[in-house]
Amino acid sequence: MATKLIPKELAKKPDRLSPGHRLCAGCAAPIVVRQILAAIDDPVVVANATGCLEVATTVYPYTAWRVPWVHSAFENAASTIAGIESAYRSMVRRGKIPDRNVKFLAFGGDGGTYDIGFQALSGALERGHQFVYICYNNEAYMNTGIQRSGATPLGAHTTTSPAGSVIPGKQQMRKDLTAIIAAHDIPYVAQAAPTQWKDLMEKVRKAVNCGGPAFINVLSSCNRGWRHETYETLEITQLAVDTCYWPLYEVENGVWRLTYKPKEKLPVEEWLRRQGRFRHLFRPENRHLIDELQAEVDRRWERLLFLCGETFSA
Repeated sequence: MATKLIPKELAKKPDRLSPGHRLCAGCAAPIVVRQILAAIDDPVVVANATGCLEVATTVYPYTAWRVPWVHSAFENAASTIAGIESAYRSMVRRGKIPDRNVKFLAFGGDGGTYDIGFQALSGALERGHQFVYICYNNEAYMNTGIQRSGATPLGAHTTTSPAGSVIPGKQQMRKDLTAIIAAHDIPYVAQAAPTQWKDLMEKVRKAVNCGGPAFINVLSSCNRGWRHETYETLEITQLAVDTCYWPLYEVENGVWRLTYKPKEKLPVEEWLRRQGRFRHLFRPENRHLIDELQAEVDRRWERLLFLCGETFSA
């Protein structure tokens, strides 16, 4: 019987990601990983793309992982876990090992998912490998110096989109990768946040048991890159959800469903104001970028409501 998703029962389970890793204070990634691994009762094998999570949890000769784990390059975590999954199922078919209902996970940041690793991810999804890919999305290449990625929002200051007299931060909207993955017509796709922990864990359970490839995009604040205090991580994450900048939903066998709807949809500037990477947007000459971002958030939110059957017109 699956462990009930209540804190009293979850607290009895041993951590599959140990304390003592080198991730920054305030980093959301270990919170995300611990929630995901705690949701799964079966044996787990993990492939991890290069990035903050990989580097900081496996400083040689130590590891924080208490499950079988393999490091992949930025571009091929999906290929690696697909190969492991194929080898496992082949050996089970030939009677070389017993079938222990092993679950296969890949973790990658937004750089290794939205950009560098997208080709391998798309191919593995199209081939139908039975694994779950989790993007811990901190919206930039944080591990290598806070460079912009395809997940970086409009106007964000990064080292490769520096806010100044030439440009006012990143000049493009972020890529809607969750919708792009949903277009692959795989069994399960979801968007989640660690503040809504039960929602995330329920989505993980659906993903690992969907009978095919699955993808979960989880917002994962980086206080170093987002420029906020370490204790504000979850509060700022929830603001992203409540402004509908980061809506929570799932696409199960082609059916879109909203899994969280704010009682009051807050203006996106409430989220922007709490982060130093957007400080320059509140100058009079850059205020139009907040308006542009708000318009895009509203457009995507209305489209999502339509897809989820919450409204009757796009």
